[in-house]
Amino acid sequence: MSAVYDQIPVLSTTATGGTTLSAFHEALVTVDLGFYNLVRLSSVIPPGTAVDATGKAPVPAGTWGDRMYCVYAERSATRFGEQAWAGIGWVQRHGGGGGLFVEHDAGSERHVVDAIRTSLRDLVRGREDEFGAPDWVITGGLCTGTPICALVIAPYETASWAGAR
Repeated sequence: MSAVYDQIPVLSTTATGGTTLSAFHEALVTVDLGFYNLVRLSSVIPPGTAVDATGKAPVPAGTWGDRMYCVYAERSATRFGEQAWAGIGWVQRHGGGGGLFVEHDAGSERHVVDAIRTSLRDLVRGREDEFGAPDWVITGGLCTGTPICALVIAPYETASWAGAR
């Protein structure tokens, strides 16, 4: 198992494909995560872990078919002129005590940003002084006739399957 690094990268991309599924897969390939089995997490950032909004922190290493524990938001669009937007937002507790991610997707950039802000505000209500300012990464694109996928993903760690050789 690859341990959680001291930073979780937040990666974002858009990709197209012949179907929404192949567009999603191509988005994963674009951020070099196309050969993992994704295991979606409930969005709690472990203590002592920072979030890298630039996406330049190392992605946990693994091999073909390993589990990739991650938080992600994705949105597809299939009709000409339709938009696909996805984003991850977060707050971190002061003093390195962990934090919270939220994931949203919508047909507009504004809706994703508003949903992220609202969710984070609601999650820390009554404890605002424990957390730093919110931050987020969003991406999106316009369908030009071929299915498009907007993806923002925060990979935590990988794990091989029991008994794998």
